[in-house]
Amino acid sequence: MINDKAILVGVDGSHASYKATWWAANYAKHAGLTLQIVCAYSLPSYAAVSFDATYTAMGDDNAAHSDAQEILSKAKAIADEQGVEATTLIVTGDPASVFVELSRNYNLIVIGNRGKGGLAERLLGTTSSSLPAYAYCPIVVVPYTDDDGNLMHLNNTITKVAVGSDESKWGLKALEIAADFAAAWGAELDVISAVPNMKGSDDEGVMASFKDDLEVRIKPLEEAHPDLKINKQIVPGPAVGALTKASYDHDVVVVGSRGRGGFTGLLLGSTSQGLLQHAVGPVYVVPRKYVEAAETRLDTVPSSPAEVKPKALDDIKGVEEVPVSKAEPDVVEAIETKIDPERQ
Repeated sequence: MINDKAILVGVDGSHASYKATWWAANYAKHAGLTLQIVCAYSLPSYAAVSFDATYTAMGDDNAAHSDAQEILSKAKAIADEQGVEATTLIVTGDPASVFVELSRNYNLIVIGNRGKGGLAERLLGTTSSSLPAYAYCPIVVVPYTDDDGNLMHLNNTITKVAVGSDESKWGLKALEIAADFAAAWGAELDVISAVPNMKGSDDEGVMASFKDDLEVRIKPLEEAHPDLKINKQIVPGPAVGALTKASYDHDVVVVGSRGRGGFTGLLLGSTSQGLLQHAVGPVYVVPRKYVEAAETRLDTVPSSPAEVKPKALDDIKGVEEVPVSKAEPDVVEAIETKIDPERQ
């Protein structure tokens, strides 16, 4: 099954992944997209890495498959609570490589962060296997807690969106996507441009130059979205700090995965020190491959993942579509209470 009008969400049995499912379902409902939920595991290490479970016999594929179905049933019920019908997939093998291949077929992939279990670590933990660096579609990373362990509340509606802006093609695409995203929700857009800390008599002139550049980048957005409220910020210092701070009072932070200026290397080094690890709200990542996919077409960028050649599920090793029943309402209620006690 190939569906470029769908969102894919990865689950591993952690509360972080169920929170990501909630966010993905809520967005799918708003955007009129379908939802596919995937649970990934690998043998023989799945019991120690992927699931919140312990097994006496390693390498038991039947037990792992059964647990994956149970995890999917809970996630499917969460989607149903949002009024979204979801299909379910099981992935065996290395999740990082399989998710990259799956990313050819979707508008968006959503995963949770800071949860117990290995899926987020394996998709985000190293440069060589970092999903945001290699995916063919945008990625949203939903945090479970802040750095102090406090649970993060998720709103049904999005009212404020922040985007990191620079002059690279990655930064420009992130700006375009952020504007479309904010306009679709009727939200405000804060465009943040980080500049180095400078000292000396030329500071004022340099800052004026940055402001002029920012105005040029924003002008097409104002023309495309005349009703969109756009706020501009020139922030001194590192981009990671500015965007992490923005995550505290914005519903989503959008950023390109590779660019020049203040955003260089933001998501390419150790994520333990970057935005994905410290943000307290969802981070919407525009990956390098997504932007570069259509460079042969006069250096333009793809308007949707549909312009990246898809790959049939039958051709992706380890992917299986499985029907699962939804979990019972009391199970879902317990999960929703755990992932967000503030929800009514």
